[in-house]
Amino acid sequence: MSKRHLAVAVVAAATVLTAALPANAAAPAQPLKFRNGLTLYIPIQWKVYRFGADVVQVVTGKCGKPQGWSTPECDAFYLLGPKYIKIGAEGWGPYTGKNPFYTASDVQPCPFNQKYGELIGPKVARGLRQVGEGHKAAYNAWQAKCVSYSSTKVYARFTQREWYLPKSKILVVDQWNTPGLADALKYADWK
Repeated sequence: MSKRHLAVAVVAAATVLTAALPANAAAPAQPLKFRNGLTLYIPIQWKVYRFGADVVQVVTGKCGKPQGWSTPECDAFYLLGPKYIKIGAEGWGPYTGKNPFYTASDVQPCPFNQKYGELIGPKVARGLRQVGEGHKAAYNAWQAKCVSYSSTKVYARFTQREWYLPKSKILVVDQWNTPGLADALKYADWK
């Protein structure tokens, strides 16, 4: 079995979207090309929205209106390029992985419910993760929570996962624990 077919099978098996398929059928996949030759193979049901050369929003579930990075209440992950990496340290400097990807110095809306604010940190995992053959990403996972703007009451918890490829100038950010995303990255192609 080729790597591409293996990647499609792994992503398909890892997603909830395959529940309606017969046990021996592979889910249809679509190639998602980003920058510097990166190609991911993602379930055909996921919707891809491009907002210029530096933002791809992949909607994997419910979403009112995709609008790029930080769309509230939109089940999605993001492929980000140099423009967003440049402001990823609270809008004041470049993302390096030492701190979570965060594009503003104020409290941003919670990805699950914009009535609440998002607080990210501390780091709960780090290391290197394979992103296709011959490429390793600096991987960081950050504990995060959604809190009331007027108190410290916690309404939701999540993990912000980040894969950073500094030489390729690519950052992948996922706040929804997207099933199958880690495998789609692991079995990506570089063409």
